[in-house]
Amino acid sequence: MDYCLLLLIFTSAVFEQTWCQNTSNSSTNNNSISTTFRPLPTTVTAHSLVCENKGSIQNGICFCTDDWTGPTCNISNFCPPKTSTETIKLTFPKTVLGQFASSVEQCPSEATNAGMHQASALCNITTHLFNPPNVLNCSLTLKTIHEWVPTATLEEKQNLASSTQILTSIPERLTPDNITNAAKITNALLSDPQSAHTDIVVSAVATVSQLLSTSHEKYSSVDHKAISELTRTLQALSLREKPNPLLVQPNMAVQSLKGETAIKQVQLTSFKGQNHTFLPDRIKLYTTDVEISKDIFDLQMDIKFNEGFNTNIGFVLYDNDQFFKSKSFQSSLKTKRRVISANFPKSSGTGQVFFTVTSSADSTLSVNDFACVFWSYEKQDWITDGCTKVESPSGQLVCKCEIQNNANFAILMAYDINYQYSEALHWISISGCAMSVVGLCVTALYQIITRKSRGDSPTLLVVNVCTSMTVFYLLFIFGINNPVQHVHVAKKYGQNIVPESDHHKYQDQGPCTAFTALLQYFLLATFTWNTLYGLNVFLLFKNSVSGTPSWFPKVSMPVGWGLPAVIVGISLGSTYRVDEPLGYRQEEFCWLASVDHKQKFSLKKPLFWGFVLPLLLMLISSTAILLHFSHNICRTNPNLNRSRQTPLKKKILSSFSLAVMLGLSWVIGYILLITQEKNLRLILSVVFCLLNTTQGIQIFILFALKPFLNSHPAILNSLRAPEIGFHKKTFFLWKNKVPESKESYVSTYDESA
Repeated sequence: MDYCLLLLIFTSAVFEQTWCQNTSNSSTNNNSISTTFRPLPTTVTAHSLVCENKGSIQNGICFCTDDWTGPTCNISNFCPPKTSTETIKLTFPKTVLGQFASSVEQCPSEATNAGMHQASALCNITTHLFNPPNVLNCSLTLKTIHEWVPTATLEEKQNLASSTQILTSIPERLTPDNITNAAKITNALLSDPQSAHTDIVVSAVATVSQLLSTSHEKYSSVDHKAISELTRTLQALSLREKPNPLLVQPNMAVQSLKGETAIKQVQLTSFKGQNHTFLPDRIKLYTTDVEISKDIFDLQMDIKFNEGFNTNIGFVLYDNDQFFKSKSFQSSLKTKRRVISANFPKSSGTGQVFFTVTSSADSTLSVNDFACVFWSYEKQDWITDGCTKVESPSGQLVCKCEIQNNANFAILMAYDINYQYSEALHWISISGCAMSVVGLCVTALYQIITRKSRGDSPTLLVVNVCTSMTVFYLLFIFGINNPVQHVHVAKKYGQNIVPESDHHKYQDQGPCTAFTALLQYFLLATFTWNTLYGLNVFLLFKNSVSGTPSWFPKVSMPVGWGLPAVIVGISLGSTYRVDEPLGYRQEEFCWLASVDHKQKFSLKKPLFWGFVLPLLLMLISSTAILLHFSHNICRTNPNLNRSRQTPLKKKILSSFSLAVMLGLSWVIGYILLITQEKNLRLILSVVFCLLNTTQGIQIFILFALKPFLNSHPAILNSLRAPEIGFHKKTFFLWKNKVPESKESYVSTYDESA
């Protein structure tokens, strides 16, 4: 069964993905940061802790959903659903405190913004009720709002700010132009000192949060100058003389600290929730050294001044780096990087900034390396000047940078994929492959020796099928397992250099790529020769008198060995790079790449168009040939005598022999793709496995052993067991009761029976 499983994994990862597959404390000073943490004090002991409202326990602490808070997730953090009928009927769903709810009602189909939410309402943190709703003019566009903002009154700006928030509430509908216009509107609203009205600021921050939810691809065509100006404006917002209240939306937050007394240290932390979003009760600001549990925060920043200062400090937290498009660092794994903006007046003095951000990657990835960076507005890219890595006994990624007046800090992480390498072949698997190899070699020799009795063309086809399949089996035995395995060893400390990508890539080394190309070639060659064999049968039926055309053997050789070479050449040329071999092959075993890092099948990978698609076309043609063959041999010819008609058993055997040679058992693999019923999938998987593992033996029996025995019946006679004499008794049954009657029935009985 070990071989069956490996064959299923190898032959096509797309057929069945399920087969392919899990403190001490330290003090701090001006030059170091505490990297060992302990849980925050709580009145609820861990052994008696019961989390309510779908909360989950992690390290003795309740992690709550966004709509609940408290030590046991027992305190509501939401506004209940509401239907307003003051002017028009507006229905708002249950919403987290401090966030905007979009109305169920939408703009009519004839409006410019058809399908857009008709209104929004802020869930008030204090009252736990919705504020009066903001109603959208359904004919208004972001371009129009951008034109109106410079000359609008304060009241009009408030309406324009809420309208912008509504028009950006569905990120999927935003275009690059929409994002640019929304950034310019928000920048204009927040830059105007007269727009310091709380409602305008809250709507503007909500708009920014919604822009951060837009897909990364749409930012490639955005006006990045407008985005850059917006981030500078947000920095200024965090440093206003009159501190803002904590402005928090799911994807961003603005926090201000008014320096009333001389301070030497400031610590900012953002704690985790189940949804990993920013919420007011999860963002904490301290002016003393506090030990925090490393298991419950998403990010932490510690600022240490060399001297005490009475000054304002501002923070802006971004849930991702959409606003910071790097030219030197590219994201290929679609991982998320949080950005912390720490802002000080120019007279704030000198000191260090220590910060750490937990990885947002899933369990399929592990951090290989990281870089401590801040954003350079001059270069419009991440730079490492003045930043170093700090070794952490707890294993966290900690950075230290010199204080910059206004800087956006981040940690750029490069990940390794956690590969699950296949185990070495079991001796049972090797024995099964060896038996197939022997059977195929004997078949090829038998076909060559007896070629004069059947003609050259069938012999040529069968021999080439056996040859390609034999090489395939041998390559499978010796080359399916990757001999160079990259066991994850994180090099987290050392030089602080910006990685090229969030995916750490290994240069190609070892023979795995060569084995993959050879396996692809000989497996495709096997099916190409199978198809040519079927085409030969079709031509024999079509030309029953003259037989196979004379040109067929000459054409079959370049097609049989050349077509697979073309497909392999295209696959290698378009996907393989020395510094990125996994574009062509897999890492776990030497076969074509098929899935992305989340183990999801991708049509862009060469397994689909370099193997599955060509194989599907060959199987369709082979199936059609088999049906044509079966139809012709099974129909009754009225011109033949009964004694000359082919027995049904022989007809079935002929069709089965052709199906084996055409490799039609692989059709089951495609049926597995569309089958959802679990028991049926299990049965089909077992059948697929058994038929394919014994294909070499089947060819040997049908194309060598059976013809040999049929042509040498004397061998069967010599193999019969010698006759053994038995003692016999004869019984007579008289027709009449008179014993002397001569008419009787005789029966013989063996005593040994």
